[in-house]
Amino acid sequence: MKSITIKGSERESVGKKATKALRNAGKVPCVVYGGEQPLHFAADELSFRDLVYTPNAHTVVVELEGGKKVNAIMQDIQFHPVTDSILHIDFYQLFEDKELTMNIPVRLHGNSPGVRNGGRLLFRKRKLAIRALPANLPDFFDIDISTLKIGDNITVESLLNDKFTILHPDTTVVVQVKMARAAVVVEEEGDDEELEGAEATAEGEAAPAEAAEASAEEKE
Repeated sequence: MKSITIKGSERESVGKKATKALRNAGKVPCVVYGGEQPLHFAADELSFRDLVYTPNAHTVVVELEGGKKVNAIMQDIQFHPVTDSILHIDFYQLFEDKELTMNIPVRLHGNSPGVRNGGRLLFRKRKLAIRALPANLPDFFDIDISTLKIGDNITVESLLNDKFTILHPDTTVVVQVKMARAAVVVEEEGDDEELEGAEATAEGEAAPAEAAEASAEEKE
């Protein structure tokens, strides 16, 4: 998984006055949990742009003064109710040998024939929660929908992998194509051929009957 570096400085004071002063200076107070003790730091709000305002999932390298670095993931974020500016961010420290839980975005690729025929594409799960070691975290779940016809779906079962555990039932539907009022159900070519053959047989059976009636009229 891709990582974003956030450069900041440790906070000596974590009181309300100090926190307010940081925000007035355009900085975001943050805490990293999961280590021996919480790590309090602050960084410029613009530093979090590529981490917060994106559908992608990233890990974070918190780089502090003095060369101290901590690997982490974002756990929680608080926004101002009016201005939407970032008020606070909680991080969780990563360890190479310790699994973590994270939401991974789902990306769809291809064009569904069911949608082209008028069906509705329902994107049920845009993110999937997984548990894995940091090194095994995927950037995305890529799903090809180019074979989805009306009535078809793709479930979690098709996305299972030995490198991580998906924290949803195997039967959970991720994406599906449902029938719409204007939808056109296209039969398989083989079905069409069988139908044409059946019609030909029926016509062939009717022909001898008509010939027999004509012969009877001639005899009369």
